[in-house]
This record gives sequence, C-alpha cells and structure tokens, in this order.
Amino acid sequence: MKLKPSLPNFRNANFYVMFLADLVIFTLALFMAYSFRFDFDIPPDFFHQFTGLLKYVLIFKSVVFVTFGLYRGMWRYTSLDDYWKMLRVTTLQNLLLISFVVLRFSFAGVPRSIFVIDWILTLVLCSGVRLSIRAFYAQAESMTAPSAERKTILVVGTGSLAEKIGRELVGNPAQYTLVGFLDEDPGKRGRTIHGKPVLGNIALMKTLVERDEVDEIFIAVSRASGEEMRLIAEACKTTGVPFKILPAMTEIMDGKVGIKALRDVDYLDLLGRSPVTLDTDRILAYLSGQTVLVTGCGGSIGSELCRQIVRFKPSHIVLVDSSEYNLYQMQMELHHGLGFTGYTTVLGSITDTDLMTRTFAAHTPSTVFHAAAYKHVPMLERNPWQAVRNNILGSQTIMHAAVESGVERFVVVSTDKAVRPTNVMGASKRVTELLMQSLHGRGTRFMAVRFGNVVGSSGSVVPLFRRQIETGGPVTVTHPDVTRYFMSISEASQLILQAGSMGETGTGGEIFVLDMGVPVKIADMARDLIRLSGKKPDVDIQIIFTGLREGEKLFEELITEGEGIVRTEHEKILVLGTDCCADQQTLSKEVDALVKASEDYDGTAIRSLLMRLVPEYTPSDN
Repeated sequence: MKLKPSLPNFRNANFYVMFLADLVIFTLALFMAYSFRFDFDIPPDFFHQFTGLLKYVLIFKSVVFVTFGLYRGMWRYTSLDDYWKMLRVTTLQNLLLISFVVLRFSFAGVPRSIFVIDWILTLVLCSGVRLSIRAFYAQAESMTAPSAERKTILVVGTGSLAEKIGRELVGNPAQYTLVGFLDEDPGKRGRTIHGKPVLGNIALMKTLVERDEVDEIFIAVSRASGEEMRLIAEACKTTGVPFKILPAMTEIMDGKVGIKALRDVDYLDLLGRSPVTLDTDRILAYLSGQTVLVTGCGGSIGSELCRQIVRFKPSHIVLVDSSEYNLYQMQMELHHGLGFTGYTTVLGSITDTDLMTRTFAAHTPSTVFHAAAYKHVPMLERNPWQAVRNNILGSQTIMHAAVESGVERFVVVSTDKAVRPTNVMGASKRVTELLMQSLHGRGTRFMAVRFGNVVGSSGSVVPLFRRQIETGGPVTVTHPDVTRYFMSISEASQLILQAGSMGETGTGGEIFVLDMGVPVKIADMARDLIRLSGKKPDVDIQIIFTGLREGEKLFEELITEGEGIVRTEHEKILVLGTDCCADQQTLSKEVDALVKASEDYDGTAIRSLLMRLVPEYTPSDN
C-alpha cells in the first residue's frame, strides 16, 4: 500500500475524539520512552528535554497522521491493511522527527534509543486502540444478534482458501460462529487459524457436527484429487447438514474469495482438476488493446472465451454466431454482466463467404478464435453433409478471409475426436486441422488446440444425467467401459488463450494438446452424480446400458501414431511435433469434392472422401 495524502472529514465528531486520543498516546509514548531509557527515574535535565521535545513530537505526528488519512477509516472495521498503513506512517513520522532533531539540535545530548522506543510504543498503542474499537463492536454485534440468526460453521481445509473464508467468518460474528477447521494432516491438529482450532481429520466430522450443533459445512480445499473430494463429499452427506464448496480459482474470475462465492458441490469438484496458472503477461501482449474475432461466440466454449478475453482488455470483440438467441445472450452478458461495450455482433454462418469477407475487411481483427463447429457425434453421423458444410467448408472460408485481411494469429478449437476418428465429426475436425496446417506461412500464424470433453457444455452428458436423476431415473449410459477425458469450460478456455500466446515461438501450424489428466469412466460419473443428489446408485436410481451410439468409440485419444508430443513451458499444454502437412492445392480439390457430395446429400461419398483425406479414419459399425 502506498502512502497517499488524504484529509479527514472535519465535520465528523469521531475525528476529534480519536485525534485527542492520539495526542494522549503520543505524549505517553514519548514519556514512557524516556522512562524505559532511564529505568523509570528520569534525571531533571532529561525531563526538561522531554518537555521541550514534546511539542515538536505532537506537531510532527499529528500532521503526518492527518495528512496520510489515518482518521478517515471506520475503526470498527480495522483490518490488517490498516495495520500496515499504520506501520508505514509511524515509520515516516519517526524519520521526519529524527531529521528535525539532527538539523535543529545535532543530536547533542539526546539519547538515540528514545526514538526507537517511542516509535515502537506509538505503533503498538495506536494500533491497539483501533483494534480494541473493532473488538468492542464485534462483541457488541455478537451479543445483540439473535442466536437463531447465527449459523454455526465447520470449515474443511486449512490452506489459503480456508484462511480467507475463516477470516470472513470470524469477522462476521453477528451472522456466523466458526467452530474450527478439519484437515487430514495430523501435524496441523491443535494449531489455530484466526484463533479457531484445527480439530482433526474428516473422520471426526459427524461427531463434531453433532457435538457443536453445526448448521453448515464449508469446503475450502485448494488442491484435492477426485478421490479426496469424493471422500469429503461422502463425509459431509453422513452428517445430514447442508454443505457448500468454494469454487476453484479457475472459476473465480476476479480472484475474490469469500462466502458469496460458495456454492453446492457439483461433479466438476469430484474431477479434482488443479487450478490453471496463466502467464497473463504473454496473453495481455497479444490481446490487450487489440480487435479479437470469435466464431461460435454463443456456444459453450465460444462464450467462455469471450468472458475470458474481456479480462485482458481488448479494444474490440467481433461476435460471430449463426444462432440469433445465442448471439443476443452473449451480447447482453458482455454489455450488462461484464460492463464491456466494445463489441460488434455478426449474425450469420461462417460458410457465407461474402459476409465473412466483409466482416474481416471492416474490423481487421488481429486474432481469431475459431470455436464454431457442429460437434454432436450421432447427429452428424445421420447428417454428414452438415459436418462438411459447417466444420470443413466454414473453417476454410473463415481461414481464407483471415489470410486476406492480414490476421496475425488464428486459433482453431479442435477435439480429441480428431485422433484416429471413428465418426464423421472427428474426421471433419481432423480435416480442419489439415486446412489450418496447409495455410500457415501465408502471413497468418495458424495453430489448433485439441482437448476432450468439457463438463457442462451443450454436448456434455452431465446435464442429461442431472435431468434423468431429477425425474427419478433411470440414468442411461451407452456402455459400462466407455471412458472420456473431462475438464471445466473455464479451464479449457483459459488454456486456449494461453496456447494462443505460444504460437509466437513455433514455426506455425502447431497443434497444441491440453493435458486432460486421467480419463473418467462414464458409468462412474453417473454414480457420482447420483450420490451428489443424495441418492444411492442402483438402489434409488437405476443405471441402464443402451449400447454405443453411431460413430462412438469406447476410448478417446489425444494423439495418434506418428505424432511426437513435446512439453511446452506450460505444465498443462503440450505440442505435437508433426511434419505431416497436406498440400494446399490437393487439399482444396478434395474439399471441393466433399462440398459437392454434401450438396448431393451423399453420405457414402462423404465418408469415402474423408477416408481418403484422413487415412486413419475408420467409420464405426455402430
């Protein structure tokens, strides 16, 4: 905190009360400094020196306190920030006083230790008075608030998140009574955070809830595996009291942590995904003050990309979407939710060459995030021509428009289904990657980001499972062994932005792969969601297996044979070292043939052409 001059409100009576109290403290601190120096027997000459120096001390200290705003605070809310400000101000006033004494008296006959003792006593006494005022009001609020309105809270965790939530609970005694903290580390038992003890591990949770009549449990665990979160959630359920979780930092945009951020535990918490660390300087370097275009801006990934981009202060965002409703929703959220008005909405398809050319020419974006795509596997198996028109032709159209308008950076949002695809959707996204690689080196730096499923997206199974659970089941799973990679929408979007900053160091045409962690069995996911709803799987809610759908495979992959994967400087981003780049002319001819087949609604021809373009594509028999 920097010291800035700030005058008090002289019409406030409390100012004069505190000002007079500080004058008394300044006098007492100097007198006690002399007393300590001379073992409480001040010689007459030095007592005379004390009385002569006192008027200067009172003037210097009171002027500095007034000038730097130590009378502007509401002392009932004294905080650690106020203490640090007090430390800085008392240090400054002491240095000014010493400088004056040196210039005026040359330290002749003045004990040096007086100033050190006086500074310490001034800091301790002034801070103590203000802290006492806060303690008085806190106790008064606690005594006057009806006990029925106060909630008794138990906090799980002892890390930074738990410390912040504990501080807020202790600071609101009228609303909350904090019992203490739980942690699995036995070495922390008996220690305190903000005066409240670490009571033990989660095995004691039910006992403590019953003993202390706990009303609610707050989970504030910074880093935990999926299995650890499941154990915590199960322990909370056995108590029978409500429990909430503090979201991971990836979900807290502004970095604020507090009671208002608490929410119900959901499946994403059980995945145990660790928070994303971003190199914000690199992202700012290519987004701040720039025009950014986002296709598919109203979709799951596109909309989250827009929210994240706003954090990095672009000058303008061009929002492109073919859905009027989605585009309107994104516009309203940016304008009214995030307070960002530097946007343009473009309603239309990315396959519209004239519209895309005009849009790029009018706004000349420096960066494009291409998130527009059809991605529902069974739907595109039944309508393969739409995969060609939207995913392939649309991508080619917008890539050519980007090159012609001089876009600096083009990021394609890809998918793990492009790896050894067994469906039209995955094959169409692999062709998109090939188009991206064929165009690099023409002035625009192209790159793709490949990742798996995102929890809560429009195509995710989680919303479906929740609806099925709400209606009493059954929950439908395609196959008992089917597994998928999962991450949160916010995590995926942040890593896409980070990968976009890494394209500077490569040769162009890179495919970045996000570290998806450990794949999850969909059947296990269904059981976890049933438990989170307070029911027992296979008892209260049945799980039935319906068989793999068209184009689906049991296991998803993030890389394929021949793609050498290399770590980047970011722990969660890898890059594929592939030398395979399709010839642009050959690729264009094949795409033209695909477009012609789509115009004829010829699914057989489309699959045949995709197999020629993507040799690893093997259509599923499902």
